[in-house]
Amino acid sequence: MSKILAIIISIFLILSPSANAETDKIQTATFAGGCFWCMEPPYDKVEGVISTTSGYTGGNVKNPTYKQVSQGQTGHAEAVQVKYDSSKINYEYLLDIFWKNIDPTVKNRQFCDVGNQYRSGIFYHSEEQKQLALASREKVKKQLNGKIYTEITPVKDFYPAEEYHQDYYKKNPLLYKYYRFRCGRDQRLKELWGS
Repeated sequence: MSKILAIIISIFLILSPSANAETDKIQTATFAGGCFWCMEPPYDKVEGVISTTSGYTGGNVKNPTYKQVSQGQTGHAEAVQVKYDSSKINYEYLLDIFWKNIDPTVKNRQFCDVGNQYRSGIFYHSEEQKQLALASREKVKKQLNGKIYTEITPVKDFYPAEEYHQDYYKKNPLLYKYYRFRCGRDQRLKELWGS
């Protein structure tokens, strides 16, 4: 019996490091860029991104609803949480996608959406993410030659938004495109970042 137990333990020890290595590759990044519907598509099309989830973070109310957050009373920002395989894509690349999809020159708004719930922000999950985010903000500040209002803060609890918000751009493509156009998002992004 003890011989079988020794074999099982040996197999477990051999397999554990590779299982942990696989788990260590899966990382999380959290970004607020105004309307969370608009922040999912840029990440969803990138190889190495496993999933995106629209939700709320940075506030002081547990389990907030869309209605509460959209009224601007909870302190949360609409955000997207990105799960990614760090062996295929790095955090710096995700930061680059983030900047190219927001207007960091405005405070407490993004495009037609106004209020602190639509502020831009990078919510870091580690000291390394913090340092990379700070460096990227300095680079953007020089590039745009002006004040940048994007906050960089530690992630608080992240609450997934209601199911109808997840993959909204796929579920309601016409309404999504109309909203995005009416909001002037693409026009402003082109103005800021070029084609």
